[in-house]
Amino acid sequence: MTKTYALLLRGINVGGHRKVPMAELRSVLEGLGHRDVKTYLQSGNAVFTTAADAPDTTDEAVREAVEAAIEEHFGFTVDCLVRDHAYLAAVAADCPYPAEELEGKQLHAFYLSERVDEKRFAGIDRESFLPEAFALGDRVLYLYAPAGLGTSKLGEALSRPALFKGVTVTARNWNTVRKLVEMTEHED
Repeated sequence: MTKTYALLLRGINVGGHRKVPMAELRSVLEGLGHRDVKTYLQSGNAVFTTAADAPDTTDEAVREAVEAAIEEHFGFTVDCLVRDHAYLAAVAADCPYPAEELEGKQLHAFYLSERVDEKRFAGIDRESFLPEAFALGDRVLYLYAPAGLGTSKLGEALSRPALFKGVTVTARNWNTVRKLVEMTEHED
């Protein structure tokens, strides 16, 4: 039995730092025995199918193996999240904002390594950021930023490192969210 995953890398290929060429990333994943490896954009998105004889195909085991292989190959640590199609589809379906009515740049999913609760955000005065807004889901934070993330004051407030201490976070715009759902749709 195989499983199709999306791999979300955090903080690569930004400003010329921590370069991870997608062709090399595909080779690293293939070297771990994964098949049907595809990448999407240069910002660290890959989709692959696990090897049928892999000893452990849990999200966590796959993530640990990929992080170790990336560090060995590139010489630096990259935090990763590994998510299957069911999770990615649920994130898209459970979005509390009208995703179909919005441009992809107006809506973002901040994928989280674990669940977080509302207490983390007690210091953010949500009213002062309107019409921008955010909501929590299953290991995801949805950000509605009508003018896009680049000028989002709420996005800036949510980017404070202390807010997500101990949690790996990586954001994708809604176009990428949709594309990853589509790319992981095939399950053996």
